[in-house]
Amino acid sequence: MDLNLTGRRALVTGASKGIGKACAEALAAEGCEVLVAARHPAAGPNAKAVDLSQRGAPESLADWAGEIDILINNAGAIPGGNLLKIDEETWRRAWDLKLFGYINLSRRVYASMKQRRRGVILNIIGSAGEKLDAAYIAGSTANAGLMAFSRALGGASHADGIRVLGINPGPVSTDRLTSLYKQRAETLLGDAARYQELFANMSFGRPATPEEIAAAAVFLVSDRSAYTSGCILTIDGGLASRSH
Repeated sequence: MDLNLTGRRALVTGASKGIGKACAEALAAEGCEVLVAARHPAAGPNAKAVDLSQRGAPESLADWAGEIDILINNAGAIPGGNLLKIDEETWRRAWDLKLFGYINLSRRVYASMKQRRRGVILNIIGSAGEKLDAAYIAGSTANAGLMAFSRALGGASHADGIRVLGINPGPVSTDRLTSLYKQRAETLLGDAARYQELFANMSFGRPATPEEIAAAAVFLVSDRSAYTSGCILTIDGGLASRSH
């Protein structure tokens, strides 16, 4: 299927690895000119090193990128922990990157898209925003907020010729997930190398791959999904729908 993305200009954040890198590669394969941003991206004229948690950084990135047709917000890593474990500094630092990073970059990019009456903003959020987890309280709360942000903005953005939507990935085989499960395997099984045994309770006995998330992302930002806005696609193998 031709997604009619050839010649489109896209910006992907958090693009040095994992889902962001997979999205950038998939967009490039469809003929997009892809700009990437991360704290430590690979060197190149279409790459910018940036810490989006810093005041003014999202706006600076948007100005560097110029006119874009597609924005994929993906940068962010919120630590686990319950209400008593996550202190205010940690909570604010994590939210400055993911929650406010998404919002501030979207604000600047949206204004540019509105002038041209076209564009798509896709937020990579996370299924903890719908399957709420007190042991990941900062992440669940931020993700729920970004779901509301995506739905609220995407419900009205059609008036400006813009689509806004989100994806909620469940477990994805990234370096971060591998590190987390190695820690759990060390604690539960006494051997970090046995971490894949802990995947048994996941849907299909494995986490998703970054490429599976990217494939959906590229479809959603394409004209093949031109009537899709204000909604969230959950890709978690059915995890959020389980009753137990």
